[in-house]
Amino acid sequence: MPDARQKSVFFADQSLKDTFEELKDGKHEEKELYLQINKAISELEKNPSAGTKIPKANRPKIYLNKYGANNLWKYDLRDGWRIIYYLKGNSVEILAIILEWMDHEAYERRFGYTER
Repeated sequence: MPDARQKSVFFADQSLKDTFEELKDGKHEEKELYLQINKAISELEKNPSAGTKIPKANRPKIYLNKYGANNLWKYDLRDGWRIIYYLKGNSVEILAIILEWMDHEAYERRFGYTER
């Protein structure tokens, strides 16, 4: 049975949303990243769990401390980029809240897979 709850995607704060919008007018690589993130947002609006759930043991505490995110998901983009987001919901709606996006190297550092 399909989930009939309203699904929406938001940025964790206005600064992050502004940074996303700035990509649109940037260099070629930034414009490409903007298009990829925009496509991911469309997918997450349809299916908030389209990404991969990050196991609790692998979640950096910064996300819980800064945003209260007690679940984390990653959505893989091309060229090793990832969106980090969490889900918040109730019986009426599901919100996918984008916390940040990062390239592969930054992801590896943030999640402790490589040395800083």
